[in-house]
Amino acid sequence: MFGCRRSVLLRRLWSSRCTGVEDGDVASLKLAARSIFQRLRLEQLERLCEALNSGGAGDSACVLVPRTEIRSGPTAPGGWAQLTPQLLLCRLFRWPDLRYQHEIKRLHCCPDFAKRDGDRGLVCVNPYHFSRLAEPETPPPPYTKCSRSCSQWTGLMDWSGPGDAWSKDPSTEQCSNCYETSDSSMEGYWCRLAYWEHRTRVGCQLAVQEEAVSVFWDLPRGSGLCLSPLKPLGRGERGGDSSSRRVRKRIGPGVVLSREGGGVWLYNRSQVPVFVGSPTLLPPDSSRSACKLLPGYSLKVFDYRRIPSRQAYVREKGPWDPHCIRVSFAKGWGPTYSRRLITSCPCWLEILLNK
Repeated sequence: MFGCRRSVLLRRLWSSRCTGVEDGDVASLKLAARSIFQRLRLEQLERLCEALNSGGAGDSACVLVPRTEIRSGPTAPGGWAQLTPQLLLCRLFRWPDLRYQHEIKRLHCCPDFAKRDGDRGLVCVNPYHFSRLAEPETPPPPYTKCSRSCSQWTGLMDWSGPGDAWSKDPSTEQCSNCYETSDSSMEGYWCRLAYWEHRTRVGCQLAVQEEAVSVFWDLPRGSGLCLSPLKPLGRGERGGDSSSRRVRKRIGPGVVLSREGGGVWLYNRSQVPVFVGSPTLLPPDSSRSACKLLPGYSLKVFDYRRIPSRQAYVREKGPWDPHCIRVSFAKGWGPTYSRRLITSCPCWLEILLNK
């Protein structure tokens, strides 16, 4: 009975592989994958199938195997006849064109992220516990750290929106969409999240204390900032205009924001691109306002060591916060887009970092 169940799972796994793998790679990949699958117990095979079925939308368990290199065949193209188990499964189930280990990043959502199982000779091979690394389209500029002369801008942490909109303290603001309203919720947070549709903020700010937080419209399992219950104030029962409704339906699993390695990382696990604007992501004289982050990719969107001075951003008008990140779902903004400002985007997120 167990042998039959194992055969069914193995067939299901192989049928779940990505399309687009070159014909010459299929045979060698199948042999390499078989060497991995043979090491997995029945419950581990089931975990792997569950992760693939969810498409990374829900929390999934680790699948641990001994750390080693797998030979994919003596004639494997691209010079990668030796590869790691995690690289093999990521290529097999997510990115057929993946070649090198440094192209992927282990995600914070991996339960064994902080345990460093590699030190025990084990490694997680769940392909949805990894993302593909994205790089800014332009090299990082030689930013200088913010000096004390920037202290005149410290009060801008309280600004949470465009134009003349200044937010109330979430500990005193009362509305039906509040997620965090108590004074204790604002203690020890490292960032605050606010969701916007065009120029209107929807719901209250959420103070984040965990090292990683999800922002999503629909997620089978998981916690974080769920956007679907939020109803735009004073906009009727259907909520928002037609463009906002269309984009909201496409947000799905959304994004994961994490604080790690001296900066802030963003992982796009939705099916649409997101656009990110950050003071440390693009040079001050860049003609663009945001970087495009494709589905399945991660990007370091803020570096605490590269905070620019206010003088460097002479193009900015009005209130300006060097600790603010803005993320637009599906729609970009800037000089090369029809939407010149992020306030013209139908659905976007504001991330206010705690200095």
